[in-house]
Amino acid sequence: MRFFGLIRFHGFIAAFILLLIAGCGNPRSPQTSVSTQETGKTITTPLGAAMVLIPAGEFQMGNANGEEDEKPVHNVRISAFYMDKYEVTQKEYEKLMGRNPSKAKTPDNPVEQLSWFAAVKYCNARSLREGLQPCYELEPLKCHFDANGYRLPTEAEWEYACRAGKKSDYSFGDRPDSLAKYAWFKGNANKSPHPVGQKAPNPWGLYDMHGNVWEWCNDKYGETDYQQSETDNPKGPATGATCVLRGGGWNSSEDSCRSSTRYNEAPGLADVCFGYDAYGFRCVRKAN
Repeated sequence: MRFFGLIRFHGFIAAFILLLIAGCGNPRSPQTSVSTQETGKTITTPLGAAMVLIPAGEFQMGNANGEEDEKPVHNVRISAFYMDKYEVTQKEYEKLMGRNPSKAKTPDNPVEQLSWFAAVKYCNARSLREGLQPCYELEPLKCHFDANGYRLPTEAEWEYACRAGKKSDYSFGDRPDSLAKYAWFKGNANKSPHPVGQKAPNPWGLYDMHGNVWEWCNDKYGETDYQQSETDNPKGPATGATCVLRGGGWNSSEDSCRSSTRYNEAPGLADVCFGYDAYGFRCVRKAN
């Protein structure tokens, strides 16, 4: 009996050692690595906007099975930042800017029919109202990423935040038949945007990253810019005729709402009389 007990004991020790070796030899893949900062931490700004801390980390940007402008898949490192928990609403925009350009006017709906330039001006106004340094210099147009005020997310920041540590097509997995739980899109929106925050959030506590309105990013659009993308906090091409939009909108297909789907539009198109009523945005800010 003592002999068999020793066998079981030494077998346990051997198994334990093998587990340790396996753990040391198989570190977390870089495309899902996230810092130890508190994921999902929420702050409230002086103007009352809820913002979520997006922790520093690495991910694989793009989609090998997506459109040509989503290729090649490439590794990107992102510094920590704060992102609006919700898309900027009509009441938030009107309170600060004195007007509401939206077509479907409802206070808690995302502001829409909005140009890239209008979104940038809102970011600066919000910074100034809170005593922060504006990120945007308008003449000539330039974004100061070291400023402590608000700006639009880079395309890489947006995708990283949308994925929330996931490698799947959506933040909730690969099955588009689950999209209705998380997004307002062509299949359930009844041809209109909806109040923010009604659908389930992604794993990092961000609402409406899929659907409702397309969200402006800071980047100029380049169809082939992934082929020479920077690794650390990429900011997109230096020049370009259009700017990036992400996330899909209330009239988008399931495929257009994927985390890696890219779209682009002229930065000044949307706030003319025929502006597009599916373009909105959310703000980001440095974490420290």
